[in-house]
Amino acid sequence: MVDKISQLFLRISPYAAFVLFPITLWCVFFWVPSDAFLGLNQRIFYYHVPAAITCFLGFASGGVASGIFLKTGNKDWDHAAHASVGIGLLFGTILLATGSVWARTAWGTWWTWDARLTTFLVLWLIFASYLLLRMMADDNEMMPRWAAVLAIVGCVNIPVVQFATRLWRTIHPQVIRNPDGGINDPAMQATLGLCLLAYFVMFSWLWALRVRMLRMHDRVDYLLDEAYREGNA
Repeated sequence: MVDKISQLFLRISPYAAFVLFPITLWCVFFWVPSDAFLGLNQRIFYYHVPAAITCFLGFASGGVASGIFLKTGNKDWDHAAHASVGIGLLFGTILLATGSVWARTAWGTWWTWDARLTTFLVLWLIFASYLLLRMMADDNEMMPRWAAVLAIVGCVNIPVVQFATRLWRTIHPQVIRNPDGGINDPAMQATLGLCLLAYFVMFSWLWALRVRMLRMHDRVDYLLDEAYREGNA
C-alpha cells in the first residue's frame, strides 16, 4: 500500500507543484488585499499557516504509520513514518522561520516565550529527537520500534499546540475565525486554501521521494550483507 501511494505521488505531485506555487506567489503579492490590522506583514501567513498545518499532518501521519508498524511489523510502514516525520520537521522549520520573521516586524523580537510558540518548540524538539535517535542507533534492531513509540508520544502534543491560544493567555494572533481581523475576505480565504493545497502537494512529493530513498537504503544494506557473507563463505 505504501509503495502504491508513493508511486502515485511521484507521478502527479511534481507537475501539480510546478503549476500551483507560481499561482500562489501571484495571489499573495498581487491579488489579495492587505489586512486592516496587520498590514503587509499579514501576507506571510499565507505560507506560515499552511506550513503549520502541513507540519501537523506530517507528524500525525508519522504517529499513525508508527502505530501500524508496531502492530504489523511491516517495514514499509516504518519507512512511511520515518519519511513523514522528516518532511514534517522540514515544514516545522519553515513554520518557525516565517513566524520569527513576522514576530520581528510585529513584536520587535525574533522570539518570545509565548504559549503557542513554546508548545510548538517542544513538539519540534520531540520529532527532532526522533530523527536523531534513528541516526545514532541505525544498527540497533530495536531502534525502529523505539522511534515508533516516540513518534506516537509526540503526537499527543499536537492538540496542545493547536489549542494553546485558548488554554492560556497568548499574544499569538488568531488568523482564522477571528472576528476582529485575520483572513476573512473571500480572496484571502481562496489564497490560503490554494497555498495549503500547494503545500500538501509539495509534502506528498517530498514524502514519496523520501520513502523511495529509505527503501533503496535498505536494499543497499541487504546487498552489502549478502556480498560480505559470500566473501566469507
